[in-house]
Amino acid sequence: MANTSVFTGADGSITLSVPDGPEGEKAQEVLDKYDLVSVGRVQNVKVEVHSDVKPFHEIGQRYATELRPGNVTIRGTIGRAFINGAMVKLLLGEAADGRPAASWAQPAFNVTLLVQNAATPEILNTVVLHDVKIEDWVYNLPEDEFLLESARFQALYLTVTDEP
Repeated sequence: MANTSVFTGADGSITLSVPDGPEGEKAQEVLDKYDLVSVGRVQNVKVEVHSDVKPFHEIGQRYATELRPGNVTIRGTIGRAFINGAMVKLLLGEAADGRPAASWAQPAFNVTLLVQNAATPEILNTVVLHDVKIEDWVYNLPEDEFLLESARFQALYLTVTDEP
C-alpha cells in the first residue's frame, strides 16, 4: 500500500549516525562531544537528487531517440538554530581547532530524515542519506531575526522507506 499521508515540518525529525571507517570515527567524536545524535532546532531542510539524463539525438530527428542515465548527485541544506560549533567541526574535523600540520580526514556521517504524523503513527516515511559530507557552512547574524547557521552537504547515496 502506498503512503498517501500529508506531512508538515512539525512531523519531521533528524538523527545522525556514522559509517564505518576513519571518516566515520571523526564524525563520532563530534557527535559524542555535542550530543548530536538527534538534531534539534532545524528548519528549511532540503534534499535534492539530480540525475544527469543525456538525450541522444539522431541527425535529421528533432526529438531524442533515447534518454541515457548519467551521474547522480545528492545534495541539500539544513538550517539550524543551535550555534555551538558542531556543524563546523563536521565540516573541518580536527582543522576546526586550528591549522593542522598535514592532511586530515573530513568527517562523514549518515542523516536520517523521518516524518510521522502523530494522528497516524503507523505510517512513516524515512530517507537515509549515507556518507554525508558538509561542503559549505554559513553563519547568519541578522539584526532582528533569529541567529541561524546553515550547512550545505552532499551524500554518496540515499535509501527511502515508506511504511504504511
